[in-house]
Amino acid sequence: MHPQPLFTIGSLEVYLYGICMALGIISCFGFLMYTMWKKNFNDEATDKILLIGVFGTGFGILSAALFQGLYNYIDNPSGGFNLSGMTFIGGLIGGVVSFLGVYWLYIYVIAPRTKIKLLQNNMNATLTDALPSIPVGIAIAHAFGRLGCFFGGCCYGMEAEWGLYCAGSYSNGIYSQGPKVVPLQLFEMSFLIVLAVVMAVLYFKVKFNYNFGLYAVAYGVWRFCIEFARGDERGQFIGTALSPSQFWSIIMIIVGAGYFFLQYYVLAKHMKHPELQPSVRKPKGENTDSGEAVTTE
Repeated sequence: MHPQPLFTIGSLEVYLYGICMALGIISCFGFLMYTMWKKNFNDEATDKILLIGVFGTGFGILSAALFQGLYNYIDNPSGGFNLSGMTFIGGLIGGVVSFLGVYWLYIYVIAPRTKIKLLQNNMNATLTDALPSIPVGIAIAHAFGRLGCFFGGCCYGMEAEWGLYCAGSYSNGIYSQGPKVVPLQLFEMSFLIVLAVVMAVLYFKVKFNYNFGLYAVAYGVWRFCIEFARGDERGQFIGTALSPSQFWSIIMIIVGAGYFFLQYYVLAKHMKHPELQPSVRKPKGENTDSGEAVTTE
């Protein structure tokens, strides 16, 4: 656990939590780039889907802070509304909604009406072709994020003699060590790694196109259950005995179950299957200007 700054650059303090988040985002987009290359997405499809993904990630981070700020305000109105802390499910909701919103705006409003070549739609794949791999990237990023939580001293479990010192606080240059607690952050990191591997194997080996539903149901069940073992104050969702994360976990499970039917009856019809199309990459040594092969000695 290392909640204090790892090092400083001028007045900027760099934390292990932030480094883990950055590594998670980089790994997520790296995996998606590899997947789109392997599945024969053309450059335009890859670039535009990833660009919208960057926007969704940025909005998701803001949404994570807004959700947590709202929870904190409901729990303690006297403390005012502030953006201290983040909640993953709030970020997931904001990221998914903003990603879908921008994508549909581009596909159905901008691209059909624009005369700007750069904004026209010449993608050989759709979002439905990318959806089976996106949850794998999300799980990878989330696993790094939970490692960051371990270093940051948040999202820990209840006190336990066999636990680890992964709860504490750092304020005004002073670190206060907490008690031994169940390292739920590491348990969840392990769960997410296993889930990512399972989804990747299903996608690449079995051509399973329902990973989004699998991810939503599996993580929803997991998160609902481990909330009972959380040691940090979670608060209650308005009018219920559930924590905010448990409420949204139920929504995730319902949405995930519905996705299986949505994919089967609707989305499957919109997939272009770029992996079945002619390769968009030139064979090694091919001269793209004259169309003649270039040989080297």
